[in-house]
Amino acid sequence: MAEAAAIQGTLPSPARRWLRRTASLAVAVPLLTGVAPATAAPATAATERANGSGAVDVSLDTLSPSAPVEGDTLTISGTVTNEGKQAVTDATVDLRVGPRMSSRSEIDEVSGRRAYREGRDPAPLGDAFTVRIPRLGAGLSSDFTLSVPVAKLGLDEAGVYQLGVSLTGRTASQSYDRVLGIERTLLPFQPEATEKKTQIGYLWPLISTARVSAETGANQQQTPVFENDELAAELAPGGRLAEMVALGKDLPVTWVIDPDLLASVTAMTEPYMVKNGTTEVPGRNQAVAERWLNDLEKAVQGRKVVALPFADPDLASLAHHGKDVPGSLSHLQQATALASTTVETILHVKPSTDFAWPVEGAVDPSIMAVATSAGARNVIARSDSFRDDLSYTPTSARPIGGGTTAIVSDAGLSTAFQGDMIRAENSTLAVQEFLAQSLAITLELPEEQRSIVVAPQRMPSTAQAQAMAKGLQSLAAKRWTEPVDLQAAAAQSDPDASKRVPGGSSYPKRLRAQELTSEAFRQMKDTRDQLDDFQVILTFPDRVVPPFTNAISREMSTSWRGEAPSASLYRKEVQDYLRSLTQEVQLIEKSDLTLSGRSATIPVTVQNRLLQGVDHLVLKLKSSNKTRLKLDGDSGEAARSVTIDGGHSQSVKFDTSANANGPVTMTAQLYTEDGTPYGKPMTFTVKVSEITPTVMLVIAGGVLLLVLAGIRMYSQRKRAAARNAGAEAHDEAGTEPEAPAETADAAPSEDTDPEQPSDPTPDTGSESGDPSGPGEKVDR
Repeated sequence: MAEAAAIQGTLPSPARRWLRRTASLAVAVPLLTGVAPATAAPATAATERANGSGAVDVSLDTLSPSAPVEGDTLTISGTVTNEGKQAVTDATVDLRVGPRMSSRSEIDEVSGRRAYREGRDPAPLGDAFTVRIPRLGAGLSSDFTLSVPVAKLGLDEAGVYQLGVSLTGRTASQSYDRVLGIERTLLPFQPEATEKKTQIGYLWPLISTARVSAETGANQQQTPVFENDELAAELAPGGRLAEMVALGKDLPVTWVIDPDLLASVTAMTEPYMVKNGTTEVPGRNQAVAERWLNDLEKAVQGRKVVALPFADPDLASLAHHGKDVPGSLSHLQQATALASTTVETILHVKPSTDFAWPVEGAVDPSIMAVATSAGARNVIARSDSFRDDLSYTPTSARPIGGGTTAIVSDAGLSTAFQGDMIRAENSTLAVQEFLAQSLAITLELPEEQRSIVVAPQRMPSTAQAQAMAKGLQSLAAKRWTEPVDLQAAAAQSDPDASKRVPGGSSYPKRLRAQELTSEAFRQMKDTRDQLDDFQVILTFPDRVVPPFTNAISREMSTSWRGEAPSASLYRKEVQDYLRSLTQEVQLIEKSDLTLSGRSATIPVTVQNRLLQGVDHLVLKLKSSNKTRLKLDGDSGEAARSVTIDGGHSQSVKFDTSANANGPVTMTAQLYTEDGTPYGKPMTFTVKVSEITPTVMLVIAGGVLLLVLAGIRMYSQRKRAAARNAGAEAHDEAGTEPEAPAETADAAPSEDTDPEQPSDPTPDTGSESGDPSGPGEKVDR
């Protein structure tokens, strides 16, 4: 049976008007072109339009009580709007009660009707229960209220009844009474409690989109940086998440929570930053975040809480595109492990973590395999995916083998509050549909009790949440249903219900088109690989690893469905930021060197601009020609361990020896201790210009000649000075001076070799105290 069709009766009036206009155009175009219509459906719509049916839109804004009992008075209020071009005269608003409906498929059929059908729609109750409107001009509206005692409705027995409100009137072109507009809803009537009540397990999801970036401040507290401050609007009074908590605390529901939402809100209770273009500004919503967390903690005490894997990863995307990319499934396991500790730490309740929830409950064998790979033993599916061929609605739980249970939520109840619930009419119709479907389930097998799970949309709007709450509040009397938590609903099963997992070909194309691509998962793997290489060199890896691990989890989030450009940008920002951090540890470019001598020391400088020290790094220097230039004695390659404090540089020295002249290319490369290259290699050229022994002898001989010449000149000058002094003394004494004694030129007693050139002075000290760079900024 068709137990789970989308509720067409909840379409807003503009949508209905559009459908009617489209149908009219579909007929008008063939008539203008002289071509007969291909089908009878447009002709039928055109005939109804020509007869005036649908010229007036009837809106049902309130219906109270939603599920009346004997002795109640049913009150319906709404608005009629003349959408035609002619005024309506002598109009009456009537209430029409149809016969009891016997199945959920009949309810679906009635909900799908639009125009009035003579003979198929029931007659009005009569003049006592009408509202008269003498004239309704074109484009004008008029409000109405109908009040009818339940005893006058003709409800013979418990069940679901069609309830219609119509406007009958005349126009200038049709001077007789016709039904010009009708709106239908459903009226559940169960005055006495049933013997066996249907158990309803309603999921109440607290899930939002990924908000936190991969960055944090450089301070000790690592101030988180948010992509935007939109989460604050959801948390503030009247916001979506605030309304979910305010409503959920008084409802019999099972809370389904994304731990990432809790972690993000907790981060907002402390100082946080928000991206604003190319800058960051302080966030100012700490009080809003703290109040919401306090309210939530009170709301969930003593209640069943299910924790999804951290950041609510997209299981279908993982199954169809990510499972073959190494590391993707292991990351899902990490996200599941993180879920329990996050929820328990923040909310002080112990959650269940063995439930998986694929998007819209659509499953296939690969999705089931991925969901259970992370430890889930219960997979929340939906009946429009996990179909049954039964005349009744079976209990939701289906053991499918291997210790796994498929929790097949009811599609009709789960989709009852989708769409625009801001308009009062849509909300009212949705509530009546929800109540009617739940009563129909109970009356299918009144002698047997069944457990039905309702899994609504992941992120209900404020108006949708309010409509959901109203539907649950209308069941509070427990005349045909009773609440149950999700774990209890999974405890019993129906042996006749289908246990066959749908094949991959049945997975909806619409959902498949929204999935993360294989390229997206490969990009996530690249980020993980970079993180693995980076963390091994850090002295405090906990400042970096958790924030980036959480960011990678957010890259897998279900919230990116339909947001492919935003998802791609987020992944790129995470990867670019991690790359910028790894580049803070690098080799300083070195200019070419000239080596004049047999040996020298070559320094290579490693810079660390992070705020923490690095260790477990190895610097290797390699000679392209070890015959010409060797390292560490007789090798063409040498290695040194590197340890540098944050904000410092280190000069690493390598001993070299030259054997022949000529240029040699040197390559320096950092490695982690396991041999993985870190960063880019750096090359420079060493020009060897060795001094030979022959050249040294020639130089030594030249130096010796210069020394001898200097000594001879000195001796000659000394003898000349002595002769002059003797001549002066003879003149004074009147005697001739004696000839001075002859002296020999002195020669050096020993030759010495010229001094061997010393090693060049290193261009940097072992470690400099230069001011630190910007340092790493990571996000939690």
